[in-house]
Amino acid sequence: MAEHTDPLTLEVVELIGTVVARYYEEYDRAAAEHSLTGAQARVLGLLSIQPMPMRRIAQKLKCEPSNVTGIVDRLESRGLVERRPDPADRRVKLAAPTEQGRSTARQLRDGLNFAREPLADLSAAERTVLRNLLRRMLGADAGH
Repeated sequence: MAEHTDPLTLEVVELIGTVVARYYEEYDRAAAEHSLTGAQARVLGLLSIQPMPMRRIAQKLKCEPSNVTGIVDRLESRGLVERRPDPADRRVKLAAPTEQGRSTARQLRDGLNFAREPLADLSAAERTVLRNLLRRMLGADAGH
């Protein structure tokens, strides 16, 4: 196993940090164009993939459920999200995007060019290797 302070490891860590910072900057910029915070945009993006309970959103975003409740409240007041009973367990409320919320999430995704442009310069094989390496780094948290 490589030592954690070797120059290559340090450079990789620095590059990952730069990628993450640029991603969040662009996400926040795209969100602001829709008068959303970055956190609101991320929740809306998650819900556009699949409705989920607050607890699950909090786990995905690695934050407190009370924070998620406030974010969903604000999205709901804007008509972007609605709460509805979970068909599998009517005691549980799911947050789900409205049609306007799905449209906004789609526009947000379409407006994120940061990763799309550099990734376009990579071949499909290179993108596959990158994806597989990132999944391996993340282990069970990779979401696949």
